[in-house]
Amino acid sequence: MTATQLADDTLEPKARPAALDQSRLTHLVGYAATRASVELKKSFMQHMGPLQLKAVEFSILVLVASNEQVNQKQLGQALDVSPPNLAVTLDRMVERGWVERVRSTEDRRSQIVVLTASGEKLVQRAEKIASTMESETLQVLSAAERLLLLELLLKVARGRRSPRG
Repeated sequence: MTATQLADDTLEPKARPAALDQSRLTHLVGYAATRASVELKKSFMQHMGPLQLKAVEFSILVLVASNEQVNQKQLGQALDVSPPNLAVTLDRMVERGWVERVRSTEDRRSQIVVLTASGEKLVQRAEKIASTMESETLQVLSAAERLLLLELLLKVARGRRSPRG
């Protein structure tokens, strides 16, 4: 090591890069939503990682647990997942023993998605974790602000205009 390198390493603290000016982006709802989404995804992975559960799989498990006679098309529409991508995800979930595809008793041409016993246990564990997993990330908001944020995000997701126009 040269004297210059030694001096650089011992005398001068490593300079941190300056924070970027984001002011030309922060007025965009999509930018803010994406930044918040990144933080919430980190929280999801931290908490659900031990279950080896992806966000879309968690959503599918909860929807199947909450809706009898749900089929693949309904799941795809609810989650905005293309049929080929959903088929691959469901195939993986079948392989892992979480769900099964069975013939509908109401329409023999249709297959419904049902939880296996293993899937039922998993969704119960996952929902218990989900009940608190966002707490740390959202601690900067009051309870009322959390409810308002959720209401507004769901309103945007539904694409409906308010009655006030």
